[in-house]
Amino acid sequence: MNIPFEPVLFGYNINYHLILEYLAFFIGFRYYVYLRKQKKDVISGINRLSIILGAAIGALIGSRLVGFLENPLVTFYNIHFIQLLNTKTIMGGLFGGLLGVEIAKKIIGETQSSGNLFTFPIIVGIFIGRIGCFLSGTNEFTYGSETTFFARMDLGDGVLRHPVSLYELVFLVFLFFILKTLQKSIPLENGLLFKYFMMSYFSFRFFIEFLKPNMFYILGLSSIQILCIICLFYYYKTIYQSLKNAIKYAS
Repeated sequence: MNIPFEPVLFGYNINYHLILEYLAFFIGFRYYVYLRKQKKDVISGINRLSIILGAAIGALIGSRLVGFLENPLVTFYNIHFIQLLNTKTIMGGLFGGLLGVEIAKKIIGETQSSGNLFTFPIIVGIFIGRIGCFLSGTNEFTYGSETTFFARMDLGDGVLRHPVSLYELVFLVFLFFILKTLQKSIPLENGLLFKYFMMSYFSFRFFIEFLKPNMFYILGLSSIQILCIICLFYYYKTIYQSLKNAIKYAS
């Protein structure tokens, strides 16, 4: 199989990346519904719908905004404006969705943490989406820089690069099973599992960005890396408490 993977069916090019994106949303949502049925939700149905709506709006705005910030020098001719509307990133979607949830909860007066039910469906959704990114090769800006590392691959332009999408797929598998094990072995307060996911994923993405041919803007960091720092700062209390607990148990 060549990368980019560009299948043709009955004379038509198949946009498998778009298909995998829709599949990620569908499977992720069905997995969420399954988990919600397995465990009693502490949040009422109407409030949960409001939270999901807030997450969707926040994710839509965040994904486009951060996607634009990855290339803020884009010119506003018609074709570029259309490209701008289609530009998106999962990082902006996650953080925008987080802020959308918090705003929705403030509006409806919901005080319970709501993230745990979303954690594993989000991981599964990202995993499916990243398969599409990998198969797109250099057609999507998810490829790595040129390298001599043993895992190097030709992603479609004749250059041996870091397959950062593959690295992320491996990371997501490990993260999924680590969080599952943690959930089963340790009693966690509501919402803490989602916080662990966000801190882990954003930390991973901060470091993996150094393996991509980014355009760096501020202090040698890309817009994605700056967002990662903002997210980790958002969770500074959880990070501090987790480190404190780890030291306490180790001593």
